[in-house]
Amino acid sequence: MGSTNMSYLNPKTVTLIGIPGLEHVQFWIGFPFLGVCLVAVLGNIFLLIIIPTERSLHQPMYIFLAVLAATDLGLCVAIAPKMLAIFWFGLCSMAFDACLTQLFFIHALQGMESGILLAMAFDRYVAICDPLRHTSILTPLFLVQIILVVVVRATVLVGILPILLKRLQLFQSVVIVHSYCEHMAVVKLAAEDVHINKSYGLFVAFAILGFDMIFVFISYILIFQAVFRLPQKEARCKAFNTCTAHIVVFLEFYILAFFSFFSHRFGHVSPYVHILLSTIYLLVPPALNPIVYGVKTKEIRMRVAQICILKPDIQK
Repeated sequence: MGSTNMSYLNPKTVTLIGIPGLEHVQFWIGFPFLGVCLVAVLGNIFLLIIIPTERSLHQPMYIFLAVLAATDLGLCVAIAPKMLAIFWFGLCSMAFDACLTQLFFIHALQGMESGILLAMAFDRYVAICDPLRHTSILTPLFLVQIILVVVVRATVLVGILPILLKRLQLFQSVVIVHSYCEHMAVVKLAAEDVHINKSYGLFVAFAILGFDMIFVFISYILIFQAVFRLPQKEARCKAFNTCTAHIVVFLEFYILAFFSFFSHRFGHVSPYVHILLSTIYLLVPPALNPIVYGVKTKEIRMRVAQICILKPDIQK
């Protein structure tokens, strides 16, 4: 790796320092993050086992939930191993290409998760506002098309980010002030003009997260209008109850996402606060999603109880 005047030409490796200012307690911070990751992995594996095998869950909402579970598993796999290796073993070095690969998967999976949340909002909109046409609109072919659009959109838009970073040659530092490879954290290392990188990063954020959030918000305005027009209180409560799990998941994802995004670009929060919150944003929703939907869905609760409790008794 060549260097001139404390600049680095085409660096082969980068160094992730974890959480700046909290290096002395990173070892202990790793344990709650490990707990969150284990909950996320086990919970989403349960969903991926239960939804395909339980016929009553072969509905658009739960098919989207299974895709969301797969996305959440991918996020945990992309971020947790290296982060815990930094916290516990001090393995801070990472190949630059591996860093760009991690960056791609983290941001692409975030984009896919946002798209699936929009698809779930559309499903709730059709189910409540046009229930008689729900089955004819959300056909198996249409579901596959939605999922493919979500995956391709995130892959193509996010895929350009590492390509733009790869064209940069001169870096003022190879130390990433983060616990994982995040786009803006890598962009800030460059000693060249990065206006294109920053502008395209903003475009991707608004083209995916901004677009999805606006249409999820519009969907729920229309849903609430339809619910409050129902004549019976019991019918209103039942309709609203079908949306509560998705509303909780939607709020936790987008509130954390936009706080992380804007604090990194425009905010003046302490680096360790931003990094803790951005890591929580990536790891907490995958852990909460199975819990929220498990609590709200009787079939999932029963199957989890059967897997964890009843099967041993049956085998006896």
